[in-house]
Amino acid sequence: MPGADTRGLLEAAFAELDAAVDAVTKLAESETGAADPTTAGGPPASLSAERGLLRAVFQNAPAPLFLLEPDGTIRRANGKAGDLIGAPPGYATGRPLTAFVDLPSRAAVQSQLAAATRTGTARQADCKLLAAAGPVDATMTANVVTLPDSSRFLVVTMAELPGGAGSGSGLSRKRGGEDTAAATGMARPESTASAVQTMTRRMDMVTAVTRLLLDNSTFSEAVTLQRCARLLAGDIASWVIVDVERADRLRRQFVIGPHDKAQEDLARKARAVDPQTGTVPAQVHSAGRSVVLAHADDPGILGTIPDGTPLLMLLGVTSLLSVPISDGTTSYGVLTLGRQATEGRFEIAELGLAQELGEHLGVAIRVDRMFRHRSAVAEALQGSLLPARLPDVPGLDLSAAYVPASEGLEVSGDFYDVFPVQDGWAITVGDVCGKGQEAAAMTAAARHAIRVIAHWSPDPVATLAKVNEVILAGDYEDRFVTANLAYLRWDGDRVHVVLASAGHPGPVVVRPDGRVEVVSGGSLPLGLFPDAEPQRTELDLGPGDLLFFYSDGVTEARSAEMQYFEERLADELAGLAGRSAAETTRMVQSLVASFSADDLRDDVTILVAKVQSPP
Repeated sequence: MPGADTRGLLEAAFAELDAAVDAVTKLAESETGAADPTTAGGPPASLSAERGLLRAVFQNAPAPLFLLEPDGTIRRANGKAGDLIGAPPGYATGRPLTAFVDLPSRAAVQSQLAAATRTGTARQADCKLLAAAGPVDATMTANVVTLPDSSRFLVVTMAELPGGAGSGSGLSRKRGGEDTAAATGMARPESTASAVQTMTRRMDMVTAVTRLLLDNSTFSEAVTLQRCARLLAGDIASWVIVDVERADRLRRQFVIGPHDKAQEDLARKARAVDPQTGTVPAQVHSAGRSVVLAHADDPGILGTIPDGTPLLMLLGVTSLLSVPISDGTTSYGVLTLGRQATEGRFEIAELGLAQELGEHLGVAIRVDRMFRHRSAVAEALQGSLLPARLPDVPGLDLSAAYVPASEGLEVSGDFYDVFPVQDGWAITVGDVCGKGQEAAAMTAAARHAIRVIAHWSPDPVATLAKVNEVILAGDYEDRFVTANLAYLRWDGDRVHVVLASAGHPGPVVVRPDGRVEVVSGGSLPLGLFPDAEPQRTELDLGPGDLLFFYSDGVTEARSAEMQYFEERLADELAGLAGRSAAETTRMVQSLVASFSADDLRDDVTILVAKVQSPP
């Protein structure tokens, strides 16, 4: 009609379309029900009533609601949603939700909708909606709904932020002099400042725990768990309980609570009680799933102490949160947090924080156990490369020491040995380039090759030359061996020494009167060139003379002033003249440790042979 209100007519048309959709839906339901003998005559009246109730609830919900297809297309919108976008709900049907979002926010909103569809978890994003009066600051929350037929939809709520650019329109339009949100009883969303403060606090907690775990220089599982429990106690919970699986059973490891005498006594009582079957920690560990109890009403969920008192009541816990300590593959135990009534209750957001902390602890435990295992393997392998004890050699006082470097758990390449040869005894000290299993294999090959070949060879130089051939024949990549091999034979009342050196520092001779002679090493290491010829040195030792063998870990020990112990070695040995082999070994070891402030850059190997009376 000429002069008709086109906007009113359009709204009426949408109303008619909504009615038509309802009528067609009812007709389809009636036909479906008639085709089914069990529901002849159409769907039950109760079912139709329930559907009608759900439609009414959706349409009249006091918050803007959008029902979306998985691709983000609007399937339905309720009245409040229409008010927010400034158009009848039917107008939005069939359009993408991002059509009502300001351009700068569309990409973020679309990504969050896609993430919600993909993961099945709620997503949230701040955006600007294109309302009738201009952009409106709002917070979008998208949740996934799965129907019995496995079809999935997104339910999106839009909460207008207070003080936004669209104030006076949308949700905040006045009706009868009252604010719409207040009139409908809809809760205002948490302020941005408060949300940022909460997020910052949680991030600070995660960062503090991460820093603590990364600073775990001891690689001690117990120390890691105790420090983390103390960090959490009093910050996000009154009580922190850590249970760890030991020998296929969940054992109570730590209980940390408020810092006063009475609470510490309670902590000791709680620590003495292992998690019992049926308690929350036992269930969480068994199922591998977290539990959050905003109101812990069952007093037995933490078990009881020996006198029958429920632990929950003893600790005064009213809200409980328990998460697995797991690295994603292996479950190591359970982290349980408890709050007293004055602290409020745990919520879902705090569950996510606790789960992240549980994963951090699980990874830390895995690393601690891995390093302990590697350390045990390294110690066992290193022990197999060194003699269990030095033999008793007539006329010689022997002592040896091995000290690993301060850092790292790899197997060292240092070795030493004392064994009999034709008409005397042999002493060998050596070092393999590098560390680890490959170096250990080469160390074992070098040490045993020296021992076997020396059994048949009367000359140490020829022995090392043969060992060089053995190592070159092996597949040791670019590794090499430095070694000293000394044959000691009695010649009257003196010991004649024939020393073969292959790139290793020469030994030091210490006379009883304090004179010191540094025997030069020489030649090339073993395993590099086929024609390498070890250097020969001969010397005689009398009663009281001392022969000091060592690895480069001694001379390369470094002080805080960047000085090397090599500069002090001769003077220190001169001051130890006349001491026994064991005393010399022990005191040099102590001097090196003190000089370097126990920060050894390389492994230290010492072997001392002091001449006594002829046998």
